[in-house]
Amino acid sequence: MLSFLGRDWAILAVGAIGLYIFLCAWLRFNHNRLIFVPWAPTEETPRDRGLDYEEVWLEVPFENTPEKVHGWWIEPDDRSHSTITILHFHGNGGNLGVNVPIFERWHQMGYAVFAIDYRGYGYSHSRFPNEERVYDDAEAAWKYLVDRRGIDPKNIVVYGHSLGGAISIELATRHPKMAGLIIEASFSSMKDMAVYRGWSKLVPLDLVLTHRFDSVGKLSSIDVPILFVHGTEDKVVPGFMSQTLYDAATGDKQLHWNEGMTHNDLAIDIGEPQRQILHQFIDRVGSISAIGDQ
Repeated sequence: MLSFLGRDWAILAVGAIGLYIFLCAWLRFNHNRLIFVPWAPTEETPRDRGLDYEEVWLEVPFENTPEKVHGWWIEPDDRSHSTITILHFHGNGGNLGVNVPIFERWHQMGYAVFAIDYRGYGYSHSRFPNEERVYDDAEAAWKYLVDRRGIDPKNIVVYGHSLGGAISIELATRHPKMAGLIIEASFSSMKDMAVYRGWSKLVPLDLVLTHRFDSVGKLSSIDVPILFVHGTEDKVVPGFMSQTLYDAATGDKQLHWNEGMTHNDLAIDIGEPQRQILHQFIDRVGSISAIGDQ
């Protein structure tokens, strides 16, 4: 009898180990599906808010067949206020349509804005995103502004919300002549987020995580002005991660806390004090760039 019980426990143990190994393997090859939450339909456009805009289609190389990345170019009504263009990267959920309110904000502030949907989002190619692909998509957006629109890199401020912040930081490592970075409600690394969510208690993160988004490890090599912004009531990405990013940055840097705001408040609906913080930073880094050109 005891031998049968021992054999049953052994079978259960082997099954549990096999299931755990399967879980770890699945996470290693599929955890991008937990990171990215793309929406395909784009329900709102800038025109719904009275903004003129241009549909833009970019080609991104993939194996032997280029794939399309969809974007919007929005000019300000009066370009005399500033020569700055905002290159906007949204977070892991939604698509361009969800972000129309913030495009309207940039427009009201007098800046041109260019924003894209990563592949898998909106009308961009349906291929599911991963870390390498979103970096390639961001690179295509940068080249569009510089090569096709002829915008001086010193007149481009790159803005990223949440996951878009990690993408923006990666772009800054490649293009150090940009005017500045605005990193809003972003995280220090994907591993830190996994630890915060409790995944380190379940799986060996160093073996499972292949999408690193290691922003904190990149900041020491970035020498552009950076404004970090975070809401004090953010429960999605904790505020201490912006503090970690700020501490790791070695150059011109600011950290601004928005009292009472949650993860998406800043990207959708902000008040005049928060708007002035953005205005002051953008105009200052624009002035620094202009002085450097003299």
